[in-house]
Amino acid sequence: MQPNTPKILIISSDTGGGHRSAAEALAQGLNRFWQGESVAVRVMRAVEDSHHITDKLVRVYNWILKYKQHWMKYLYWVVNRFRPEMRPFFLNRCIVYVKGHFEKWCPHIVVSVHPLTQHIFARILRELNLLDQIPLVTVVTDPCYGFWKGWACEDVSLYLVANDDARRQLIDYGVDASKIKISGMPIKPEFRPVDEKDARAARKAYGLDEEKFTVFVNAGYFGGVKMLKIFRELVGGELDVQAIFLAGKNVDLKNKAEEVAKTAKFPVKVIGYSDEVEKIMQAANVMVSKLGGLTTFEAVACNLPIIADATTPPMPQEAGTVNLISKRGAGVLLERTTDIVPIVRTLLEDRIKYSQMKEAVAQLAIPNSTQNIVREITALLPAAQANADALASPASQQA
Repeated sequence: MQPNTPKILIISSDTGGGHRSAAEALAQGLNRFWQGESVAVRVMRAVEDSHHITDKLVRVYNWILKYKQHWMKYLYWVVNRFRPEMRPFFLNRCIVYVKGHFEKWCPHIVVSVHPLTQHIFARILRELNLLDQIPLVTVVTDPCYGFWKGWACEDVSLYLVANDDARRQLIDYGVDASKIKISGMPIKPEFRPVDEKDARAARKAYGLDEEKFTVFVNAGYFGGVKMLKIFRELVGGELDVQAIFLAGKNVDLKNKAEEVAKTAKFPVKVIGYSDEVEKIMQAANVMVSKLGGLTTFEAVACNLPIIADATTPPMPQEAGTVNLISKRGAGVLLERTTDIVPIVRTLLEDRIKYSQMKEAVAQLAIPNSTQNIVREITALLPAAQANADALASPASQQA
């Protein structure tokens, strides 16, 4: 790495899969869209890798997400009420590890994609008197009003949000409007619409019929167990379709889904974890999923209509996304497990309704969103590098 190579540190945490996907999308985007000769990018899990206690907190969150999603509304209330991301108990357990990595690498810009992590770095930059020299950028991965209060941090230099709804929420949380720009969501460029020829090839790659209407049942990165009930209901229906079930990192869920698939009257492909979700989305005609912010907009980028799991009331931070998809006609709310077969049958038989949903999904897409975000981040680099040079100068060191 050359001495003047721009260095960008992306900080996140694997609470759910969306923040991880956002970090990966930005890392790929910076390397793809940066106009200079090179850029050095690192991704850090700033919460769970810092301390065994914070690691356990992340594990508890993901256990709730996997097995007890209906508890999430209580966790949401507690976190928003007591603001652990601003408490010494939380910060003190992350600060040593994170500060050590920061001082060893000395990035020019720090980018947060998680509502907890920017508070850690805000404290580090404040303690080192670097808030004015090193930009702290936050890319908000919750797209709609009602998200976590932790996203709001007065020391953030620039906020990049999906839409005006997210901008309005930050302003209501006290963020200066001049710090907020609308740029879209950080999505890997691979998430894109494909023509029917490519869709057929994607189905063939999974050993499925190239022509048949394909339902993608998405249990998420960690594999939410309640999706198995919907899958079981779908498999029991008299439908001329085929299905892909994604179990994520939940091995037990994958095994149970494979048992359910044996009873299916139509072709079914059960998959565990996959790092090529975009290919599954491109193979599908509709996705059944809970509406996490990144998952939703990845599907939108692929022009994939959504059947939104509302059999359990959506998590508070995702309720706005559910409402957005429903109101704009880009999806259908699944309020009872037994409704899955009638909904799929309607989409299969009513081609006009299905085409309208496809058009509504396409209208929600923000083209080149990751490129937009990269452009905003890298626009800060000249000043950040000049500040770094000034800090490293002999006069600065003597002072």
